[in-house]
Parts: sequence; structure tokens; C-alpha cells
Amino acid sequence: MRHLSLRQGRRLALARAGLLKRRWTGLPRAASGTGRRARRAAHAVIARFGYLQLDTISIAGARSHALVLLSRLDRFEPRVAERLLRPGEPLFEYWGHEVSWLPLELYPVMEFRRRDFRVHPWWGDLLGQHPRTAAALLSRIEREGPLRSVDLEGRAGSEMWSLKKAKRVALALWSAGDLAIRERRGFQRVFDLTERVIPAETRRRPLDRAEALRRLLLRSLAGHGWASTGTLTATFRLKGMAAEVRRALEELVDAGEVEPCSLEAGGRRHPGWIRPDDLDLAERLERVRPRADRGVLLSPFDPLLWDRRRVELLFGFHQVLEIYKPVPDRIYGYYCLPVLAGERLVGRVDLKANRAAGRLRVLRAIRESERPSAADGEAERTALARLAEALGLQLSRA
Repeated sequence: MRHLSLRQGRRLALARAGLLKRRWTGLPRAASGTGRRARRAAHAVIARFGYLQLDTISIAGARSHALVLLSRLDRFEPRVAERLLRPGEPLFEYWGHEVSWLPLELYPVMEFRRRDFRVHPWWGDLLGQHPRTAAALLSRIEREGPLRSVDLEGRAGSEMWSLKKAKRVALALWSAGDLAIRERRGFQRVFDLTERVIPAETRRRPLDRAEALRRLLLRSLAGHGWASTGTLTATFRLKGMAAEVRRALEELVDAGEVEPCSLEAGGRRHPGWIRPDDLDLAERLERVRPRADRGVLLSPFDPLLWDRRRVELLFGFHQVLEIYKPVPDRIYGYYCLPVLAGERLVGRVDLKANRAAGRLRVLRAIRESERPSAADGEAERTALARLAEALGLQLSRA
């Protein structure tokens, strides 16, 4: 089995995540304007991970999917991120890590999930329980054209997370592949028949389950660099498929596309997997010295951060999201963005944007070290200034 040092594993993770210089990431570094060039740069970032997770929270001035792109693309305009999904673009919306925008090339790969989700993962056999509602909804969209979520009939129930029956059925039809998301308007889903959204040539070549798993595991490794089996399984939510995942990894090893590789950290070796090309990249990154005074803010849902155990292992950083905690129980804040300085996570900031006032307020800033260096402070300042400029807001302290 091959081995990586902690430094190699950490730098490889940053390189594959698009957070080092372009020569190491292979991704664009700039994406000015709102035209084709900016969209192509965004597509390249999404292609690297295989997904761009969506989230509704915009308290920091932009939603998570925009923050992920802003952290990697200089001069990227947040409004471009809100309009990435539209007819003719090489993306589709589906269950990736969570609800995500995925490269269109992965549509055939997700056939196994569409089959599994004929029975909805949360609501059970909703389509079997409400066949008339499902048929009526499909017929209505066929006649009238695309429908927004808000256009669906019915009333919400009394429970906090309940949805209108028609909306639930629409989401179940989308999960099963009978409907697709044509675009987002004001972040509202627009449902349409799948054949009017996904090109015929893409729909005609679904992959079998085994090949799909191999493709998803390779895409996961492309975004992570080195990863444990647990991280790979969680990337595209392959829960309950442990035996199939193990078999797919063994097949990838036999094909020479993946190698077993451990990470040496904390006095022990952590088993995992890596692509052969990334082993070579990790060795070259050993000699790189990332600048510590150039900071960038990361979304709490960033692909680098959602696996808390991995973040702790690689960066010694306790990543936590406290939006669902009562205010008195919060340690850091409602929606904290970690500060990346070079190859270290040096702090986190809790932000609140007020567009009417034209301000981005820093509610709280916390440094990881009890004795932060001048470079750490400069990284935080440059990271905040970079985001405020991208958002077109004046930075202010609470």
C-alpha cells in the first residue's frame, strides 16, 4: 500500500478542490463578466467535484453554490451562479451530495438512483399512493408547459416541514425521473417533462449500476484527491451499498484506475484510496509553499468541508454548522464561513448582508490560534474584502 504524509494529503485536497494556484488545480482562476466565459469557468468547477450543492440560505450575501464558486474564481459575479441552470446548459438538477446541480454527462450515471427513488427516500411509495395526482400533474405540465413550485395546487399541512400534496408528488416524480427541473427562477424550481429538458441522446444511454458506481467513485476521488471509503460513500450518498462500493473499488484497482493508499496522521495510518496521477501530484506538492497571507472564505457546505471527520484529520479544524442550534447554544455563530489561509484553516467569520443598506456586517470573527500571526490577520482581512467586493457591499464590523 502506498502512503501519503499529512502535508501531502492536505495539499492534494486543496489542489483537487481548486484552492491552490491554477498550475496545481488545472481549473480557471478568473471568471469576469456574466457571459459564456464566466459560465464555462463555473462548469469546470462543478465538473471537478461532479456536483454543486444547493442551499437556500443567503444571509452572508450569497447562497452556498455562489460562495463555492466565488472562493475559486476571481472576479466571478454572484448573480451568474443563480442562473447557471437553464435550457441548453450542460447541467441538470438532481440528488448528488444533496440536491445539487450536476454535469449533464452524469445523467445516465444516475439511472440507478432514479429507479431506486421510484419509492421516495422520505415519503415512501407516494406515487403508488397518489397515482391520479401524479397522472394529472404530468398531463397538466404536458398541456400548459413548465410549472413553478408556487403554481402547484393544494395547501400546506400544519406540520413545520409538510408540503402541499401536489408539490410532494412533483418532487417524487422528479426523483423518479418523470419530471426534470428546467431552471430556477428566484430560486424557485421550474418543473417540466424530462423529455423536454434532457436531450434524447443523453436519456438513451443509461449505465448499469456497477458501471455507475465506478464512475461516481472516480469522480469523488477527482474532487478529494485522497479519500477514505467512508468519504467516497458519502460524497454521492451511496448509503446501504457498502458491499457494492467495495466491489467497485476492487474493480477500479484491478483496472489500474485507483490505488489503495493510507494517510499518515496523528501517529497512525488511515486507509484510503487515490488515483495514480494524484500520487505523482502529491509528491510534487510536497515542495509547494502556499502563501499564508492570502485568505479566502469558504461556504460551510463547501466540498472541502462537509466531511467533518476528514476536515479534522487534514486541517485539525472542528467544522460545525450551528444554524439549527438555539442562540444560547451557539459557539461561533449562525452561518460561519471558515477562513482558508494558504493550506490552513485559521478562523471563521459570522456575516450578515444588508443589501438595502449596502453593507456586509461582520457579526463575529474568531481565530483558531490563541496567538494568531500577522499573516492570519491579513488572510482574514483579504478574505473579507474579496467577498465584500464580489457582492458589491461595504464591509463593516458589528
